Amino acid sequence: MDVQTLRAEAFKALHEREGAFVMPNPWDAGSARLLASLGFEALATTSAGLAFSLGRPDAEGALGLDEVLDNAGEIVDATPLPVAADLENGFGDLPEACALAIQRAAEAGLVGGSIEDASGQQASPIYDMGLAVERVRAAVQVARGLPFPFTLCARAENLLHGRQDLDDTILRLQAYAEAGADVLYAPGLRTAEEVRAVVQALAPRPVNVLMGMSGVSLSVNQLQDLGVRRISVGSSMARAAFGALHRAAMEIREQGTFGYGEHALPFDQLNDLFRR
Repeated sequence: MDVQTLRAEAFKALHEREGAFVMPNPWDAGSARLLASLGFEALATTSAGLAFSLGRPDAEGALGLDEVLDNAGEIVDATPLPVAADLENGFGDLPEACALAIQRAAEAGLVGGSIEDASGQQASPIYDMGLAVERVRAAVQVARGLPFPFTLCARAENLLHGRQDLDDTILRLQAYAEAGADVLYAPGLRTAEEVRAVVQALAPRPVNVLMGMSGVSLSVNQLQDLGVRRISVGSSMARAAFGALHRAAMEIREQGTFGYGEHALPFDQLNDLFRR
């Protein structure tokens, strides 16, 4: 069995076992190596984290599929862990674009990926249901044709785009499950009640929940008790790193001191980690 198949089988098994697992989101090879060293069992890329690291905005078409997959390939090569990719909306409106994104993700060494129903268009930010389902179905068809179990996640983006309609979000996720998605994901759930409603409506399909949002304090144990199978953190770790950088720079600019160095990881610790 080749390495990619082994990773794919391991990733699939994480979704099938009891309890929840946390899948953090590195934005480059270094952050991936650090997270892997701490015992996490799988990783996922973050489009926002990558965009910010390149000095670009997220969700405005500033990244292309080639850049996203180059970054994902570096993360795949950095650790032995399974890696899934944030494939945004498949980098195109048509179902064929989603199909191509999944095929190329597999060729890049990834064992999972997500397709979202956000269009990237301000006037109409969410695809119509019919097109959204066809896009998921096209991605599923390619995933099922691969020689290993590619875990496809379908995302309903209503809550991130001002559409606070949980009923429609659940209907969309149910339709994506019916189209064959392996994992369902509605980023922006903020309360235990919302999480419970989504998990119960989609059972027994695994649900991914996004954490790391300001004002949301659900713990791993609480999410597990609600039936959540997978927890990701999106861009929050990248934003935390930028937050530390900002605080350090502001300390220098405003106070003329360098106390931030007391909280930095020691040089030798990082050097040893990246030497291995």
